[in-house]
Amino acid sequence: MNPETFLQLDRVIHEKGRLAIMSSLAASAELSFTELRDTLGMTDGNLTTHVRALQQEGYVSVTKSYRDKRPLTTCSLTAGGRKAFMTYIDLLEKIVRQNKK
Repeated sequence: MNPETFLQLDRVIHEKGRLAIMSSLAASAELSFTELRDTLGMTDGNLTTHVRALQQEGYVSVTKSYRDKRPLTTCSLTAGGRKAFMTYIDLLEKIVRQNKK
């Protein structure tokens, strides 16, 4: 097992809350803030902090709009975010394959 492989994992994505957000968004074109919060069982503040970190990295896009005269915040992966997530998953698969030998 090469420990250098673990050092290549994207530390922004690797944190469990952000990994859950990235996984959820990878499975959907977009999710509302409320859908993410309820699906992942996070508090508003916790989700906001993690989404902000992913947004600053350029992995997540946040859109604010209105639906039925009520504010609506939606999140989606950017093209760069989708690529970073797939790279992260590929690296995890590589680590698992190395451990099977």
